[in-house]
Amino acid sequence: MLTLEVKNREAGESADTLRESGFVPAVVYGHREESRSLTIDGKKLEHVWKTAGHTSLVRLAGIGEEKDTLIKDIHMHPVTGRILHADFYALEKGKKIQIAVPLEFVGEAPAEKAGHIIVKALHHIEIEVAPQELPHNLPVDLAKLVEVGDHIAASQIALPSSATLITHGEDIIASVTAFIEEKEPEAPVETAVPAEGAPAPETTEQPAAEEK
Repeated sequence: MLTLEVKNREAGESADTLRESGFVPAVVYGHREESRSLTIDGKKLEHVWKTAGHTSLVRLAGIGEEKDTLIKDIHMHPVTGRILHADFYALEKGKKIQIAVPLEFVGEAPAEKAGHIIVKALHHIEIEVAPQELPHNLPVDLAKLVEVGDHIAASQIALPSSATLITHGEDIIASVTAFIEEKEPEAPVETAVPAEGAPAPETTEQPAAEEK
C-alpha cells in the first residue's frame, strides 16, 4: 500500500498560492467521513497517482488517524498536465467496496498468430472486494484463444479470495473472429452511349430488299 503525507489546509489559503509553492489543494471525504480540505506536495502526489491510479489503496498520513483511501478524481491542467486538484474517498473499515478494475491483456493468442482477429470487448470488470485485497488490475491470458469461436468470459477471470464478480459472468471479454479478406469489386464494363444529338453509329448491315 502506498502512503502519502498530507496536511490540513489552513482557512483562507489560496489555491493559486498553494500551487505556486509546489503544493496541490485536495479533499478527502467518505460515506461516514466529513469532507476535509488538504494540501499535498505536488511531486509526491504525481508519483502516487502514476503508481496507484484509481484502483490502488493510498493511505493518507499526517492528519491524525491514518486513512485508507482511493483516488476518486484528479483535475489536471489541459495544457501542462499538471495536477490542479485531487479528491480522495475514505474507505470504511471492515466494509467491502464495489469498483471497476481494469483488465490487463497478457500472453499471445495462437489464433492471432494464425491470422485471425482478437476482439477485446471489455477493458474493465466490476467486482466487490475487501480493500486490503483490491487488485490494481486483473490479468486476462490471451493464450487461451486458439481457434475461431474461442472466447474468454468474465466468469473465467481469477479474482481475489474476498472478491465477488458483479459484471455478468457470461459477458465476453475477448473472442476470436475469422479474418476475411475483402475482394475488390470488378470494374463495370463501360458501354459507349452516343451524346444527345449525335448521329447514330453507321452499320454494315444492308437493308432488306423491297418485295416487288
